[in-house]
Amino acid sequence: MKQQEFFSSRWALIIATVGIAVGTGNIWRFSRIVAKNGGGSFLIPWVIFLLIWSVPLIIAEFAIGKSTRMGPVGAFAKIGGKKYGWMGAFVVFVATAIMFYYSVVTGWCLRYFFSAVSGDLFKAVDYEIYWNQFASGYQPLLFHFISISFVAYVVMKGITKGIERVTKILVPSLLVILLILFVRAVTLPNAVEGLKYFFTPDINVILDYKVWLNALTQNAWDTGAGWGLILAYAIYMKNTEDISLNAALIGFGNNSISILAGITIFSTVFALVPNSDIAMKQITQSGPANTGLTFIYLPLLFSKMSGSSAVNLFFASIFFLALFFAAFTSLISMVELSTRTLTDFGFKRKRSIAIVACIGFLLGIPSAIDLRFLANQDWVWGVGLILSGAFFAFILWKYGIDKFRKEVINGAGSDIKIGKWYNYVIGILIPIQVVILISWWLISSVSWDPEWWNPFHAENAGTAIFQWATVLTVFILANKYIVKRTLNKNNS
Repeated sequence: MKQQEFFSSRWALIIATVGIAVGTGNIWRFSRIVAKNGGGSFLIPWVIFLLIWSVPLIIAEFAIGKSTRMGPVGAFAKIGGKKYGWMGAFVVFVATAIMFYYSVVTGWCLRYFFSAVSGDLFKAVDYEIYWNQFASGYQPLLFHFISISFVAYVVMKGITKGIERVTKILVPSLLVILLILFVRAVTLPNAVEGLKYFFTPDINVILDYKVWLNALTQNAWDTGAGWGLILAYAIYMKNTEDISLNAALIGFGNNSISILAGITIFSTVFALVPNSDIAMKQITQSGPANTGLTFIYLPLLFSKMSGSSAVNLFFASIFFLALFFAAFTSLISMVELSTRTLTDFGFKRKRSIAIVACIGFLLGIPSAIDLRFLANQDWVWGVGLILSGAFFAFILWKYGIDKFRKEVINGAGSDIKIGKWYNYVIGILIPIQVVILISWWLISSVSWDPEWWNPFHAENAGTAIFQWATVLTVFILANKYIVKRTLNKNNS
């Protein structure tokens, strides 16, 4: 099957791909993880893991997508051999399972934007009660439907007229909004205390292995590396475009936005909460489904940002608009990945999008009506992303990492040649990181849940292993069929 549609330019591709990487995790999760792991001390391992996890995997995704012009199932079968298409299917499933509840989160952001614009948000007496009333009602379901429907419409319009056109508007707008919030935050009285905490390292904290593990986790989750999403967009990149430069721009661009958001959050909290202990408690409070900082404490802080309620409403409104833009652009890529997988399988594009949208809405309903279910899915498939990253490294190993580097990464359109260091990162460092990280997360879950083996608990080893094993078993058994159909449809 000859590739018919491409991004119109390198910058269109980069902007769209930055939209994948920059999501709600850059804004609410990043600040919370930094606060729980020593502030400035966290940033050092975080940058290191950008270089030895995120960027190498982003390079791999770009190269695989560009060279095979297929989604993960067909791409893995072509690169690693037909026996390993199930690995690509697992990659797709993990991102799709995240899509189910991420659409719900996108809806939350949209609802809070409307609430801020209308002024209803600042009428609340207790923001935790306000959140609980919203989360327990019908509105999350309604806004989940709106989010998945709008995203399906964008993907239906195609790459240039849909995804490219929308991300060209939303991603720069997100950056402008964050810059406005940044300027306001750093000019608040006492904001410098937040900046000191955010950028001052402590050698004792840096030596704590848990800080390093959390830094690796944050990089694995917030750059989009190893999700298969970047691979899906790379299918539409032109042959003349460089892989390595694009990967570096996306990785460093994503982390730069995280830092911008972190400065904004820390400056705001330390400026408006006089007691530093209370400020830290508010930043690190996860709340239901990790929402505490964003949907409970930040609205309270925005209400105190100045003496003018109109000004406060403005900043609250653009904050939640930025959050919605970040979530929306990430959700687009998840829908596109699922859609591309179905089109590779032989379905027409419009029918594929309809199937993805309908299933996305239906399987997102449990997360919309029950935060415990959402937390479970976030735990299982969030940690499952590490397995996805491992599968990318394995496929390159099967192909021959050095051969892949020379022939594919440094092939046509390559402006920057990648050296032998890449072989060691993919062949040695990535597997080591995978084993350590998954082992740590699962063993840690044993310490907080005596019934760690119980697959029906929300966040433990048992529920993750049970759900992974179920999905992997299905794909391994169906591997021959899904690979044969995918490759036959694309060769016809």
